[in-house]
Amino acid sequence: MYRVFEALDELVTIVEEARGVPMTSGCVVPRGDVLELLDDVRDAIPAELDDAQDVLDHRDELVGKAQHELEASTSKARSDAERMVAEAQHEAERMLSEARSRAERMVAEAQDQAERTISAGRQEYEDLVGRAHAEADRMVQAGRANYERAIEEGRAEQARLVDQTEVVQAAHAESARVLDGAQSEAIRLRSECDAYVDGKLADFEDLLAHTLRSVGKGRSHLRGPGVAGAAAPFDYHETARS
Repeated sequence: MYRVFEALDELVTIVEEARGVPMTSGCVVPRGDVLELLDDVRDAIPAELDDAQDVLDHRDELVGKAQHELEASTSKARSDAERMVAEAQHEAERMLSEARSRAERMVAEAQDQAERTISAGRQEYEDLVGRAHAEADRMVQAGRANYERAIEEGRAEQARLVDQTEVVQAAHAESARVLDGAQSEAIRLRSECDAYVDGKLADFEDLLAHTLRSVGKGRSHLRGPGVAGAAAPFDYHETARS
């Protein structure tokens, strides 16, 4: 390696001491001496430098190949990521559509169940009102029959007592008492009938109100804050009063 630097120094000296060419920046050097020094330099350079250059060339080749593979891997990774994002979006849209359909189906089922419950409650109310009316009519008829029977008995007793002159005054008194008792019995029966009907209607209204509140809570829970277009609950108390 020392001979390389020594030969380079000699070449520099030859060039510096060379005779210049007039009117140019060139010079005249001894060709033989220069070529001999260059041969010495070539022979003095270690073979490891050539191997190192081969290593550097191979390194550059490996770096280029690695960069190409990296770019290909990056492009493939980007394509895979875009494909996965697209698939995820499609899956999310599908799941959202299924969830929306299921929610709409559940709301429809809840509304149908509420309508069936309300219809059943209305039918039960009508049945109860019908039975209450029938019971009231029966009690009124029974009271009327008792009243008429008492009147007939009073009249018969009055006629019998009229035939007995010694007890005419007592007969009049008994007749009046019997008539008053029959009227009081009729009034009592009528009051009991009205109280029975009012009690049955009050019990059913409480039952219907409880059923409607339960149905209303269920529909409010199923409808949620985001469900629009739900029907208002039907006021059957207002229907019953009208």
